[in-house]
Amino acid sequence: MTGVSAAEWHLPTRCAPWTVSELLAHVRVVIAWLPGMLAAPAPARAEVSAVEYYRPDDRFAPDTNAARIALAQNHAAEQLSGAALAEDFDATWQQVERLCRAEPEGRVVRTRHGDPMLLSEFLLTRVVEVAVHGLDLADALGREPWLTSQAADLVQDLLLGGPDEAPTLEKLGWSQIHFLRKATGREPITEEETVEVSRLGIQWLTLG
Repeated sequence: MTGVSAAEWHLPTRCAPWTVSELLAHVRVVIAWLPGMLAAPAPARAEVSAVEYYRPDDRFAPDTNAARIALAQNHAAEQLSGAALAEDFDATWQQVERLCRAEPEGRVVRTRHGDPMLLSEFLLTRVVEVAVHGLDLADALGREPWLTSQAADLVQDLLLGGPDEAPTLEKLGWSQIHFLRKATGREPITEEETVEVSRLGIQWLTLG
């Protein structure tokens, strides 16, 4: 994102009403929950997995979505420029990485939705945010997707229920990135594909 021009920061994205700058601000906001979560007392045990985190409940209600939209817009508006926003995002993820690496294995955190989760499981949901919205940003900017193979594999395994289900993509005839786009609503699914997805027992996550 450091190579984005001043005009490109104002381009629309598929995640309406966010612009490019507001969408990056959203990704920064969802990463920036971590310091506060790590500073808070750890729950006694984890009760929610990464898959269960994406259950359809109040976290995707209209008022929650409105607050999510406003948070990103406000953060983007606070930055002096798109370049400043990119620098802020860079500093944020590096701080979060340092804090998370210092935590012991099995660390449990509580999300802003109240979910007690393993830190590793919550971080998987952050990979989903960075990976999927990375596709959105690349598309809005007219660039080739910069999704890493490691992130793509993690999101694929989450969506399919584990690495053992990877052959499912071969049955569907989809490439990995094609699957990620369809499974997250970035590309439409035809009626024939819907029937095949149902036959294979694939269940999409609620991603908002």
